[in-house]
Amino acid sequence: MDKRRKKQPKPNRPVASSSEEVSSIGWEVVNMSREEEDLICRMHKLVGDRWELIAGRIPGRTAEEIERFWIMKNHRRSQLR
Repeated sequence: MDKRRKKQPKPNRPVASSSEEVSSIGWEVVNMSREEEDLICRMHKLVGDRWELIAGRIPGRTAEEIERFWIMKNHRRSQLR
């Protein structure tokens, strides 16, 4: 038995750069209560984009949900201007 293994080529996956915009087409809408929305806005002013920290203050919400909500809300706001 040959102990040398042949390396399998890894599939080329596109790597998203941090400068690329995230498309919200594939995202489902995250509905937040008025209290949650207010808390997210106030927390974001205090701690910035620290979604895990903000999610820790809102029971039942993940950091991903909060970030998605924030991006979608601010994207809509910038389109209205």
